[in-house]
Amino acid sequence: SYRAVSRRLACGDVEGRLEAIFGRVRTIQAKSGRFDMLLCVGNFFGSTSEAEWAEYRTGAKKAPIPTYVLGANNPDTLSFFPDVSGCELAENITYLGRRGVYSGCSGLQIAYLSGTEAQQQPEPAHCFSAKDVAELKTSLLAAPNFRGVDILLTSPWPRDVGTFANSTGEIDTKKCGSKLVADLAASLKPRYHFAALEKTYYERLPYRNHMVLQETPQHVTRFIALADVGNTSKKKYLYAFSIVPMSSMDPAELVKQPQDVTENPYRKLRKEAPKSKAPLSAEEEPACQFFFDLSKHQGKKRPSDGRERGDSQPKQAKKPPQPTGPCWFCLASPEVEKHLVVSIGTHCYLALAKGGLSPDHVLILPIGHFQSVVDLSSEVLEEVTKYKAALKEFFRSKGKRYVLFERNYRSQHLQLQVIPVPLDLCTSEDIKEAFITQAQEQQIELLEIPEHSDLAQVAQPGMPYFYVELDTGEKLFHRIRGRFPLQFGRCVLASEALLAQPQRADWRQCAAQRPEEAAQARAFRRDFEPFDFSLRD
Repeated sequence: SYRAVSRRLACGDVEGRLEAIFGRVRTIQAKSGRFDMLLCVGNFFGSTSEAEWAEYRTGAKKAPIPTYVLGANNPDTLSFFPDVSGCELAENITYLGRRGVYSGCSGLQIAYLSGTEAQQQPEPAHCFSAKDVAELKTSLLAAPNFRGVDILLTSPWPRDVGTFANSTGEIDTKKCGSKLVADLAASLKPRYHFAALEKTYYERLPYRNHMVLQETPQHVTRFIALADVGNTSKKKYLYAFSIVPMSSMDPAELVKQPQDVTENPYRKLRKEAPKSKAPLSAEEEPACQFFFDLSKHQGKKRPSDGRERGDSQPKQAKKPPQPTGPCWFCLASPEVEKHLVVSIGTHCYLALAKGGLSPDHVLILPIGHFQSVVDLSSEVLEEVTKYKAALKEFFRSKGKRYVLFERNYRSQHLQLQVIPVPLDLCTSEDIKEAFITQAQEQQIELLEIPEHSDLAQVAQPGMPYFYVELDTGEKLFHRIRGRFPLQFGRCVLASEALLAQPQRADWRQCAAQRPEEAAQARAFRRDFEPFDFSLRD
């Protein structure tokens, strides 16, 4: 079937250098054929534009391509834009307007927002406000079956666009850029987002627009910041691309995920927004329900609660399997270092970690021999949950939050590592960001899974995996398919992004003498006693 492929050019701050940009466009078109339009972000006019601009305004010269520009970013250039709602400035040069959507005859949707983010009220004429962004979002999101726009044009960068991304060079995206533009990009899900003003070129790795395991797959976004026209550093200011309108694309092709796709940099904004999940079609199953399900090889699906139901009989508590050799963690084993044990329940116990990241780094361990959380019987799992709740209360009383992780890989007995982190050191979002960023650096796909989901919904017994849980219930999961760094969890927590103790990443470097370990265990037991349900049950 015929699909309208549009060939577009996008450019950064022209700053009134019209001869330079249009000369470059003529050269490109002579070499590569015609382009449909030129989209200009950033400052189209400069403070000294008048003489050059007069030739185009009067018709003495004509732009070689239909050119669409954003409005003023400073008071000095406001006079070049006579109509705030958009107008033709000269033949082939159109001011798009303050904000809105431009739809070409091909069906391509281009959303645009002129100006910079207002820092005061009422906002100056060259600035946009939260109201502008809200109205632009509403006009688009109200459309039935809205999936996103093809292109978004803004002058400022979006705040935090560098999160989970390739290096942004000297630009600190935690301080630079607009929060409102980030909010707009998070909601409009453009396939391409162009910005300028920072006098540099930056092409971000594409990012995904859906929560893996929680939403049906969607297209990715490519953010591209362009430098100023004719800059002496030879930084790229003109970007050529071909695009088929989203409305003409095969849905499966549209949502293809490139290999270098990253997590969404605006995850915080998306989580704060009201949840509006795309409805699932009759053929689709919720992604979280049977994700990573290997049971298709066994000829039947695993029910969503993670238990096999051949009949309606209640499941009998199964005896834990016996270890194949000596186990360091089975409580009945002579190998257990019992001086580290700080609490013993009916099915589980707590022990201080040997060579812990901190003196109150503890392990939750089943008394019997189970390899992973997925293997646990319901009564053991119930007691694990009670220990997690007690530890949350205990650590919060000390101004800390815990991070829990499990590595079901090259280990024969389940160890849930529980490490406290001071509340004033970092937020739960900082912790997740540190894990996801460091995972990406090592080509590890660490995915967020629904807070109230059961781990058995995404992993089957015997499947190697790495799993992180915060005391808020938020969870990250990686299915291990090949090699996996054994100290990954510790390394992330010890890194500069979190505890800033990289020298403690390897437990062997932190192991204390037995008398010191015993003293730490006694201190922990004493402090934990008011929260220890095993002493009351």
